[in-house]
Amino acid sequence: MQLTDFDYELPDELIAQEPAAKRDQSRLMVVHKKDKNIEHQQFTDLLKYLRSGDVLVMNDTKVIPARIYGIKISTGAKIEVLLLRQVAENCWEVLVKPGKKARVEERLDFGAGQMQGKILDYTDAGGRVIEFSCREPFLQVLERIGAMPLPPYIKKPLVDQQRYQTVYARQEGSAAAPTAGLHFTPELLAEVKSLGVKIAYVLLHVGLGTFRPVQVEDVTRHTMHQEYYEITDRSAEEINRAKASGGRVIAVGTTSVRCLETSSNEQGQVLAGSGMTEIFIYPGYSFKVIDGLITNFHLPKSTLLMLVSALAGREKVLEAYHRAVEEKYRFFSFGDAMLII
Repeated sequence: MQLTDFDYELPDELIAQEPAAKRDQSRLMVVHKKDKNIEHQQFTDLLKYLRSGDVLVMNDTKVIPARIYGIKISTGAKIEVLLLRQVAENCWEVLVKPGKKARVEERLDFGAGQMQGKILDYTDAGGRVIEFSCREPFLQVLERIGAMPLPPYIKKPLVDQQRYQTVYARQEGSAAAPTAGLHFTPELLAEVKSLGVKIAYVLLHVGLGTFRPVQVEDVTRHTMHQEYYEITDRSAEEINRAKASGGRVIAVGTTSVRCLETSSNEQGQVLAGSGMTEIFIYPGYSFKVIDGLITNFHLPKSTLLMLVSALAGREKVLEAYHRAVEEKYRFFSFGDAMLII
């Protein structure tokens, strides 16, 4: 299985640079797994495809202002740090730019003295481990000096920072938004529940594993970066009850999929717990839990596109993407959505 098998052409003008005027007014492409039927809808039309007894599984991670700018204390040179994953108290795995000059023992200053950092180690993925120190709680300082970590393909400044946050975000720790959830409003969630559809929340802090580029031609040799996940007893029971009664488990976003498939046993039962996952899902994978997926349109050659292809079939997914380009759907984080059912 080659990396080029997951490539497609995308005009730059279809990369969404800002959110839709209203969260739930994005478009929705509906891809049916059992046939070649593709429908073009609005996101609020999702209600037509749900039924009582189903469960929507949502990742309620909360994005932190993970991009911070500072200087090297020794030289005054500017440095940019992207927080990826907390490894200990006030200690984070990060990406650093420029990386070549970010050496172990180097001391850094952020926010004109509000926070300091010391580089402790290198990581296998080319990042660093930094220990931070500040007089106030770390996340409190981060809220003042950090910036929302928008993907590099978004060039336009984000006016409302909350638009890169789901309305149900709960636990801080993510370096990127679980973007499929950005389409939901409180009103739409209330309508979903009124249909008799349950909502179960899981947690996966999005880090390097989700958006790290694949750098090997044989995709089976790619290694995912670890990300923290958590499933409560209540959510596990809700999901297992739905499956046992014939309901469908529909994941909102690829991070929810990875969380569920990591935590399930061979019988397809979801087990409560927490830990680190580096699960890599690509065509040939046998799904144990999910029956459907709500997701955005993903980058060419990405692990996210491979996961979607594993669920719906590579040829069908690439055909759907071709149709999306023809129909001028908006792509990536602030773009339109796809329902695979």
